[in-house]
Amino acid sequence: MRIAVLGAGRIGIAHLSTLAAAPDVDELIVADPDGERSASAARAVGATSMSIDEALANSPDGIVITAPTPAHPDLIRAGIAAGIPVFCEKPLAQDVTSSRTLVEDCERSEVPVQIGFQRRFDAGYRAAREALSRGDLGELRRVHLMTCDPAPPPAEYIASSGGIFRDCHVHDFDVLRWVTGSEVATVHAVGANRGADYFRDAHDVDESAALLTMTDGTLVTLSGSRYNGAGYDVRMELAGTVATLLVGLDEQSPLRSAEADVPFPTGAPHSDFQHRFATAYATELQEFVRVVRGEVANPCTPRDALSAQLIAEAAQTSQHEGRTVDMAELNL
Repeated sequence: MRIAVLGAGRIGIAHLSTLAAAPDVDELIVADPDGERSASAARAVGATSMSIDEALANSPDGIVITAPTPAHPDLIRAGIAAGIPVFCEKPLAQDVTSSRTLVEDCERSEVPVQIGFQRRFDAGYRAAREALSRGDLGELRRVHLMTCDPAPPPAEYIASSGGIFRDCHVHDFDVLRWVTGSEVATVHAVGANRGADYFRDAHDVDESAALLTMTDGTLVTLSGSRYNGAGYDVRMELAGTVATLLVGLDEQSPLRSAEADVPFPTGAPHSDFQHRFATAYATELQEFVRVVRGEVANPCTPRDALSAQLIAEAAQTSQHEGRTVDMAELNL
């Protein structure tokens, strides 16, 4: 199987390494507008470096898009026009209008387009989804979501990220829908600027919180930070009428107990999202290879990505306008 990776930035290089180790991938192509970066990435894994146009013209069996967000729509459309299965990192596009149009274009085609939400492939989230589906938790009543970075991204990244709810918490929103099988009804989000001025300059926040209600009545709380000095902390707590289950509590959780004689956890905290979700990223790409082969259904569709993006948009609107946003406002 021949796979072309379009984009040789940090996540593109990580995906190249994963695909290079995949037994079903015989040939790798890497393409990036920066020819030197593309050639360097190719040398590291024994891939072939080409321009993006050349890579598409070579008719690979699948393409993996890790280019910057503005390039996503054109590259996805080029893939489906050529009949090539596509994997694309989130988001679909920079704004909701463009994403809606792109979803419609994808759904008119029979070519699979898988969007990269790696938490769906994490063992803990999968176990939680299965336990909830089996009824192990009883009736779900409350969910808490958390995504906290140990240190903030650079100013240039924040300036173009779209804000913490769109860039970071969109992963929480996607996995919330996926694990619970329910939809969000309302969102009330708040934020604070406690750190570097460049967050405020970008009309963003570095501390975040939100209250969401689900259509089935489940209450959801969310919190996030760009300054979680203890380490990278991503968790999901699901509380039902029978049991409570927590995703992300392990020996590398950046926590310590205030109670006496409780040493857990004792491991070194996860350093960042790539470290925490390394196995999930690999599993995600392995699943894409199976999608290319036609062995499994698309595990994360453009419609799924749009749904998460709309929740993020509601949260961003709520935080900026200081009001509760009904999802009906965006789901028109």
